[in-house]
Amino acid sequence: MQEYDDAVLECFLEKQSQLFPEPVAETPEEAEDFLEECMAVVVNSVKEVWEYFDDSGVDISDMDPENITDADEVFEIGDGRYLIVEV
Repeated sequence: MQEYDDAVLECFLEKQSQLFPEPVAETPEEAEDFLEECMAVVVNSVKEVWEYFDDSGVDISDMDPENITDADEVFEIGDGRYLIVEV
């Protein structure tokens, strides 16, 4: 099971509107429960974001590797890591 530290949870709480029209979590505990339920992952680089999408079978043929972090499912944590939430 993925563990989500405070930086990840805060990032999701602040940026969840980029993926959802209404908040799905209001507290760090709710955010953690939601991310666990979605099996969200934290990766350490843009390259790992690319590899995650490729390994997941997402059609990335028309995506620009430099802009892959612009996908709604990708949340930049701010410390070089990325949270990927697929719903």
